[in-house]
Amino acid sequence: MTDANGGDGEKVDEETRERLRSLHEHLAATAERPVERTASAHLGEAEAVAGDVAEDPDVSPSVVRSRVETVADLLSHVDGTGDDEADDHVERARELAGEVLS
Repeated sequence: MTDANGGDGEKVDEETRERLRSLHEHLAATAERPVERTASAHLGEAEAVAGDVAEDPDVSPSVVRSRVETVADLLSHVDGTGDDEADDHVERARELAGEVLS
């Protein structure tokens, strides 16, 4: 039987939770930078999805995986932001998403 968050009662470990928080923080940091318009749209959506799982204390591992896959897909559409600092945050967000999914 699954719970309301689509899980089977499993919990997300603290290391993954920290990665989720960091992922969200890096994406949120791009909102403070002067990024290219199309990149901004993808980054904003990725930030919202990452924030949902980072802030949900009851999120299941299967939901985390699904949402982080969505974040990774959105980030795959960002070739560059036009801002070096934002590009660094995007690169780190990609790395964190990969770590969560591995």
